Amino acid sequence: MIGVIDYDAGNITSVCNALRSVDAGYLVSNEKTKLERAEKIIMPGVGEAQSAMNSLRELELVEWLRNVSVPFLGICLGMQVLFKRSDERNTSCLGVVDGTIRKFTSDDESGKLKIPHMGWNTISFDKEHTLFKNIRAGSYFYFVHSYYAPIVNETVSYTTYGTPFTSGLQKRNFYGVQFHPEKSGKNGLQVLKNFIELC
Repeated sequence: MIGVIDYDAGNITSVCNALRSVDAGYLVSNEKTKLERAEKIIMPGVGEAQSAMNSLRELELVEWLRNVSVPFLGICLGMQVLFKRSDERNTSCLGVVDGTIRKFTSDDESGKLKIPHMGWNTISFDKEHTLFKNIRAGSYFYFVHSYYAPIVNETVSYTTYGTPFTSGLQKRNFYGVQFHPEKSGKNGLQVLKNFIELC
Protein backbone atom coordinates (compact mmCIF):
# COMPACT_ATOMS: atom_id res chain seq x y z
CA MET A 1 0.00 0.00 0.00
CA ILE A 2 1.27 3.45 -0.97
CA GLY A 3 0.49 6.44 1.22
CA VAL A 4 -0.17 9.62 -0.77
CA ILE A 5 0.24 12.71 1.40
CA ASP A 6 -2.58 15.22 1.11
CA TYR A 7 -1.19 18.53 2.36
CA ASP A 8 -3.19 21.00 0.25
CA ALA A 9 -0.50 21.19 -2.42
CA GLY A 10 -2.67 20.02 -5.31
CA ASN A 11 -2.35 17.33 -7.97
CA ILE A 12 -3.57 14.48 -5.77
CA THR A 13 -6.18 13.30 -8.29
CA SER A 14 -3.70 13.01 -11.18
CA VAL A 15 -1.27 11.02 -9.06
CA CYS A 16 -4.01 8.68 -7.85
CA ASN A 17 -5.23 8.13 -11.42
CA ALA A 18 -1.68 7.22 -12.46
CA LEU A 19 -1.33 4.80 -9.54
CA ARG A 20 -4.61 3.12 -10.50
CA SER A 21 -3.38 2.75 -14.07
CA VAL A 22 -0.38 0.73 -12.85
CA ASP A 23 -2.57 -1.32 -10.47
CA ALA A 24 -1.02 0.12 -7.30
CA GLY A 25 -2.99 0.16 -4.08
CA TYR A 26 -2.93 3.47 -2.26
CA LEU A 27 -4.49 5.57 0.46
CA VAL A 28 -4.70 9.36 0.58
CA SER A 29 -4.28 10.95 4.00
CA ASN A 30 -2.74 13.78 5.98
CA GLU A 31 -2.82 11.78 9.23
CA LYS A 32 0.47 10.39 10.46
CA THR A 33 -1.16 7.35 12.07
CA LYS A 34 -2.62 6.28 8.71
CA LEU A 35 0.48 7.12 6.67
CA GLU A 36 2.64 5.09 9.06
CA ARG A 37 0.87 1.93 7.86
CA ALA A 38 1.99 2.51 4.25
CA GLU A 39 4.84 0.53 2.72
CA LYS A 40 5.87 3.52 0.59
CA ILE A 41 5.11 7.24 0.62
CA ILE A 42 4.47 9.62 -2.28
CA MET A 43 4.42 13.36 -1.72
CA PRO A 44 3.06 15.16 -4.80
CA GLY A 45 3.18 18.91 -5.03
CA VAL A 46 2.02 21.92 -6.99
CA GLY A 47 2.30 25.35 -5.45
CA GLU A 48 4.91 27.20 -3.47
CA ALA A 49 7.38 26.18 -0.81
CA GLN A 50 6.37 28.27 2.18
CA SER A 51 2.68 27.37 1.99
CA ALA A 52 3.62 23.70 1.64
CA MET A 53 5.93 23.78 4.67
CA ASN A 54 3.34 25.68 6.73
CA SER A 55 0.78 23.02 5.89
CA LEU A 56 3.17 20.21 6.85
CA ARG A 57 3.88 21.92 10.18
CA GLU A 58 0.18 22.38 10.91
CA LEU A 59 -0.35 18.68 10.19
CA GLU A 60 2.62 17.82 12.47
CA LEU A 61 4.28 15.86 9.67
CA VAL A 62 7.66 17.64 9.43
CA GLU A 63 9.68 15.56 11.92
CA TRP A 64 7.98 12.36 10.83
CA LEU A 65 8.89 13.03 7.19
CA ARG A 66 12.50 13.77 8.08
CA ASN A 67 12.75 10.39 9.75
CA VAL A 68 10.51 8.21 7.59
CA SER A 69 12.19 4.86 6.91
CA VAL A 70 10.12 3.47 4.02
CA PRO A 71 10.80 4.44 0.38
CA PHE A 72 9.64 8.02 -0.19
CA LEU A 73 9.04 9.76 -3.53
CA GLY A 74 8.72 13.53 -3.74
CA ILE A 75 7.22 14.89 -6.96
CA CYS A 76 7.96 18.46 -8.17
CA LEU A 77 7.42 20.64 -5.07
CA GLY A 78 7.48 17.40 -3.09
CA MET A 79 11.10 16.95 -4.22
CA GLN A 80 12.07 20.58 -3.66
CA VAL A 81 11.01 20.59 -0.01
CA LEU A 82 13.48 17.77 0.62
CA PHE A 83 16.23 20.40 0.35
CA LYS A 84 17.53 22.52 3.21
CA ARG A 85 15.93 25.72 2.03
CA SER A 86 14.22 27.44 -0.89
CA ASP A 87 14.66 30.97 -2.19
CA GLU A 88 10.90 30.93 -2.73
CA ARG A 89 9.81 33.27 0.08
CA ASN A 90 13.05 32.38 1.92
CA THR A 91 11.64 29.09 3.18
CA SER A 92 13.28 26.57 5.50
CA CYS A 93 12.47 23.10 4.19
CA LEU A 94 12.93 19.52 5.42
CA GLY A 95 16.72 19.49 5.13
CA VAL A 96 17.03 15.88 3.99
CA VAL A 97 19.27 17.06 1.13
CA ASP A 98 21.79 19.87 1.58
CA GLY A 99 21.33 22.74 -0.87
CA THR A 100 19.09 25.65 -1.82
CA ILE A 101 16.27 25.76 -4.35
CA ARG A 102 16.84 28.67 -6.77
CA LYS A 103 14.62 30.60 -9.18
CA PHE A 104 15.16 30.42 -12.92
CA THR A 105 16.36 33.69 -14.42
CA SER A 106 14.96 34.85 -17.74
CA ASP A 107 18.36 35.76 -19.21
CA ASP A 108 20.64 33.05 -20.53
CA GLU A 109 23.08 32.55 -23.40
CA SER A 110 20.31 31.55 -25.80
CA GLY A 111 18.22 34.66 -25.14
CA LYS A 112 15.12 34.98 -23.02
CA LEU A 113 13.84 31.99 -21.08
CA LYS A 114 10.14 31.70 -20.43
CA ILE A 115 9.34 31.21 -16.76
CA PRO A 116 7.90 28.91 -15.55
CA HIS A 117 9.68 26.07 -17.30
CA MET A 118 6.56 24.41 -18.66
CA GLY A 119 6.23 21.52 -21.05
CA TRP A 120 8.25 18.56 -22.27
CA ASN A 121 11.98 18.29 -21.72
CA THR A 122 14.53 15.51 -21.63
CA ILE A 123 16.37 13.95 -18.72
CA SER A 124 20.02 12.90 -18.80
CA PHE A 125 21.96 10.57 -16.57
CA ASP A 126 25.53 9.34 -16.55
CA LYS A 127 24.76 5.89 -15.18
CA GLU A 128 21.66 3.76 -14.84
CA HIS A 129 19.56 4.12 -11.71
CA THR A 130 16.75 2.04 -10.23
CA LEU A 131 14.28 4.91 -10.62
CA PHE A 132 14.91 5.01 -14.37
CA LYS A 133 15.00 1.30 -15.12
CA ASN A 134 13.81 0.66 -18.71
CA ILE A 135 14.06 4.37 -19.52
CA ARG A 136 16.62 5.78 -21.90
CA ALA A 137 18.65 8.90 -21.28
CA GLY A 138 17.13 11.59 -23.48
CA SER A 139 13.56 10.49 -22.74
CA TYR A 140 10.95 13.22 -22.41
CA PHE A 141 9.02 14.13 -19.26
CA TYR A 142 6.57 16.89 -18.41
CA PHE A 143 7.75 19.82 -16.25
CA VAL A 144 6.00 22.81 -14.66
CA HIS A 145 8.16 24.88 -12.27
CA SER A 146 9.72 28.30 -11.73
CA TYR A 147 12.26 27.15 -9.14
CA TYR A 148 14.87 24.45 -9.58
CA ALA A 149 17.15 22.21 -7.55
CA PRO A 150 20.90 22.56 -8.13
CA ILE A 151 23.10 19.64 -9.11
CA VAL A 152 24.10 17.91 -5.84
CA ASN A 153 25.83 14.70 -4.77
CA GLU A 154 22.42 12.99 -4.64
CA THR A 155 21.52 13.89 -8.25
CA VAL A 156 20.73 10.81 -10.37
CA SER A 157 19.33 12.65 -13.41
CA TYR A 158 19.59 16.19 -14.68
CA THR A 159 17.83 18.42 -17.18
CA THR A 160 18.88 21.68 -18.79
CA TYR A 161 16.69 24.75 -19.06
CA GLY A 162 19.08 27.66 -19.35
CA THR A 163 21.05 25.99 -16.57
CA PRO A 164 21.43 22.29 -15.65
CA PHE A 165 19.29 21.28 -12.69
CA THR A 166 18.43 18.13 -10.75
CA SER A 167 15.48 16.30 -12.29
CA GLY A 168 15.92 13.12 -10.22
CA LEU A 169 17.65 12.37 -6.94
CA GLN A 170 18.15 9.78 -4.26
CA LYS A 171 19.43 10.00 -0.70
CA ARG A 172 19.02 6.78 1.24
CA ASN A 173 15.29 5.91 1.06
CA PHE A 174 14.36 9.38 -0.22
CA TYR A 175 13.74 9.75 -3.96
CA GLY A 176 12.63 12.82 -5.85
CA VAL A 177 11.71 13.89 -9.37
CA GLN A 178 11.20 17.44 -10.59
CA PHE A 179 8.98 16.38 -13.47
CA HIS A 180 5.43 15.11 -13.13
CA PRO A 181 5.42 11.36 -13.79
CA GLU A 182 1.62 11.34 -13.60
CA LYS A 183 1.54 13.67 -16.64
CA SER A 184 4.48 12.15 -18.54
CA GLY A 185 2.77 9.32 -20.39
CA LYS A 186 4.46 5.94 -20.68
CA ASN A 187 7.80 7.12 -19.32
CA GLY A 188 6.18 8.65 -16.26
CA LEU A 189 4.22 5.52 -15.51
CA GLN A 190 7.44 3.52 -15.79
CA VAL A 191 9.05 5.74 -13.15
CA LEU A 192 6.10 5.11 -10.83
CA LYS A 193 6.34 1.35 -11.49
CA ASN A 194 10.06 1.44 -10.72
CA PHE A 195 9.40 3.21 -7.43
CA ILE A 196 6.62 0.79 -6.53
CA GLU A 197 8.92 -2.16 -7.13
CA LEU A 198 11.57 -0.88 -4.69
CA CYS A 199 12.19 -3.18 -1.70
